[in-house]
Amino acid sequence: MRRQALAILMLLTTGAASTVTVAWAQQTAPASAPAASASSVDPDALQALHTMGTYLQSLQRFRVFTDLTGERVLADGQKLQHSANATLEVDRPHRLRAVMKSARTEREIIYDGKQATLYSPQQKYYASVPFDGTLAQLVEALRARYGVELPLADLFSWGTPDAQHQKFDSAMFAGQDYVGNDLCDHYAFRQAGIDWQIWITSGSKPLPRKVVVTRTDDEARPQSVSILTWQPGFSIKPSTFEFRPPAGAKRIEAVQLPANKG
Repeated sequence: MRRQALAILMLLTTGAASTVTVAWAQQTAPASAPAASASSVDPDALQALHTMGTYLQSLQRFRVFTDLTGERVLADGQKLQHSANATLEVDRPHRLRAVMKSARTEREIIYDGKQATLYSPQQKYYASVPFDGTLAQLVEALRARYGVELPLADLFSWGTPDAQHQKFDSAMFAGQDYVGNDLCDHYAFRQAGIDWQIWITSGSKPLPRKVVVTRTDDEARPQSVSILTWQPGFSIKPSTFEFRPPAGAKRIEAVQLPANKG
């Protein structure tokens, strides 16, 4: 699950690192937050993840925007912060458009149920490959075959059978905070190599609003934060998921990663 927990904070493996943002939520632990031992796993925290995932899988059509800020650690231990953002427009089960931007790069991923296209507007290069699976299958195929991480990839795995196999060293409820104007339930989890936290909107629409990941397998403990803004039921034009090469755009071959022989 470490890979899955980190994937939600990635833009692309091609040059983009995990990212983080300071949220509107309180940065200090609320007085009501319970103390938990490092080895405890609260079943209510696991149930909250499951409930959130089930709700996410029920969303047929939505737009979600994320602001990301992350840390890059230099050899001498100094941390440099960087930022990026991404917008996903989704029409389940087979259509998606993701736009990822930072000061250094811009990328788009478009999937219409028949082919997936990765496009770089700055260089005007694009690569298209045939594909006809679900969005969850697309996430895994892009990662395994081409080394490309879809931003917010966990949105397509939470609530599925794959997500039920997560192993936690600890899981706890950490009280409530506001993220923007939304009152959220705050949960904290520990797994091999990472600590991560999630803020889930309280009530009948349990959407993830903030995710924080801290690398514990790195002495510098770089941290990433993602703030998510949702538009469930957003009306999306079918043409959104059609890729038409702009004038001057050049098609290149999508090169697959070498097969893992180990």
